[in-house]
Amino acid sequence: MAHVAVEVNDVSKRFRLFDEKYSSLKERLLHIGRSTHQDLWALRDIEFDVAEGETVGILGRNGSGKSTLLKCISGILQPTTGEVRVRGQLAALLELGAGFQPELSGRENVYLNASLLGLSTREVDRRFDEIVAFAELEQFIDNQVKFYSSGMYVRLGFAVAVNVEPDVLVVDEVLAVGDEKFQRKCLERIKQFQTEGRTILFVTHAPDLVRAICDRAVVLAAGRMLGMGTAGEAIRLFREHLLESTAPGDAGQPVVVAERIELSAPASDQPIHISAIEIDHPGTGTRSYIEPGEPLRVRVLYRATATVESVVFAIEVLDVNGNLIYASDTGIMGKHFDALPGEGVADFLFEGMPLLDGTFNLNVGIKSSTGGTVYDWREQAARFEVMNPGLATGSVALALHADIRAGTHA
Repeated sequence: MAHVAVEVNDVSKRFRLFDEKYSSLKERLLHIGRSTHQDLWALRDIEFDVAEGETVGILGRNGSGKSTLLKCISGILQPTTGEVRVRGQLAALLELGAGFQPELSGRENVYLNASLLGLSTREVDRRFDEIVAFAELEQFIDNQVKFYSSGMYVRLGFAVAVNVEPDVLVVDEVLAVGDEKFQRKCLERIKQFQTEGRTILFVTHAPDLVRAICDRAVVLAAGRMLGMGTAGEAIRLFREHLLESTAPGDAGQPVVVAERIELSAPASDQPIHISAIEIDHPGTGTRSYIEPGEPLRVRVLYRATATVESVVFAIEVLDVNGNLIYASDTGIMGKHFDALPGEGVADFLFEGMPLLDGTFNLNVGIKSSTGGTVYDWREQAARFEVMNPGLATGSVALALHADIRAGTHA
């Protein structure tokens, strides 16, 4: 029988939200004993074990308590009640650039972060080249990290964490920030850790990742544990809860669920670039997912610094493994456009998304009408989720009808 690597025993975590904050010592003295606050329980009565060598997912929507739970397991937060026990060395990658000192260089931050994870200077010397190569930051390693992009932060933080070779690796949803190539590299390293028998805790709101890499998963909702089971059982529980939590009066209402992703300008000096992407679910109420056949709008916001003639906006839909499902552009659709200096919008509307179930990524780009010039291209710039409430399985929602009757063949 495998030994237990992580024990979470009846853990609850409370935060106090104060109604008023006093900035001066005088104000604090005048209001001693009169401060009012509300208790926010981010976690309530969480209990489960993780065996050595097991990969366990923590699945839940935003605000369910996933990150708070990982911080309790990692020792960053102390539970209000309950206890967490971890056997062996733990490395945690919880937040974008957590622990990085912006005024220090990437090189200095590697040594600083590795020392916090228990490595000696001699051990970091031995692994330094491998860490930098994994992060693909050879040209930038001596630059101050305050000049790093979000993707560079993630790559460096993950490279340090995994090269510590911990007994227990804790990974939050930061992998979603990297590009497709780096995400694939991270997943390969996680699978290598699995082969080596290391214990992994993996937080995500993407059920497909749970299915792909986890042995079991814990499902959280509003700080409480809905259950724990195999990857398939946990995903079913997660999806059932999403359906149950949809307010009955929402269906058919013209409420729009929108997600906006701000994008920085690319390093290359081009006359037009993508500034943001918005994902809308027209008419689906307050749900954070769509069902097969429901509409999806992808809004590409751009900024032009000069007039650009014959601009083409492109979009691609990929599954969680990076397989291309659909690709098109405004040129194929016969939409001809000259971009003038300033800001603008390109809307793509899928009137009925024919996908059955899963998490899907979007690539978007701007190019010339001939395709010879790519002004801007963003891999996995956004994602959306399709959840099938029915029992049909597969990838595509086909319009299928059946007619059964007795009698002679017609």
